[in-house]
Amino acid sequence: MVKILGIDPGLQRTGWGIVQSNGNALSYVAHGVVQTIANNPLAIRLNTLHQDLMRVLEQFQPQEAAVEETFVNKNPASALKLGMARGVVLFTPAAFGLEVYEYSANKVKKSVVGSGHAEKHQVALMVSRLLPTMPKGVVDDAADALAVAICHAHHRQLNERLKNVK
Repeated sequence: MVKILGIDPGLQRTGWGIVQSNGNALSYVAHGVVQTIANNPLAIRLNTLHQDLMRVLEQFQPQEAAVEETFVNKNPASALKLGMARGVVLFTPAAFGLEVYEYSANKVKKSVVGSGHAEKHQVALMVSRLLPTMPKGVVDDAADALAVAICHAHHRQLNERLKNVK
């Protein structure tokens, strides 16, 4: 049994979700969104991300973390800021001692919905079906983060089976 933290990075809103994987069985643990204040200096916003994610790690004690890879934004300044936020999101669980895995948005969608080009509402619907004890009305960022955790749960099982075949 393993507890997995999924993260959907963003500077304004970073979604997080935790699932427990026991073989093929998945169960909902928790979810949330870290929000930063747009008017604050970048360093303060990055620190907010780090501090709030540390609180999640300390409270729920996941064993592994998975982060969605972000696509490059057309605006270079926004892309740079998102890259810095993503750096904090990758660093924080690693500093907590977790192995951190990364998955493309297409891989996450394909793992959860069956199509790499699924819409956000389709992802949220499938997450709620796969995690029936999850509260209703989970915001997109948290649903996306839960989808990342589910994706990792599926891929870690596959990787473990492949190890056993060798």
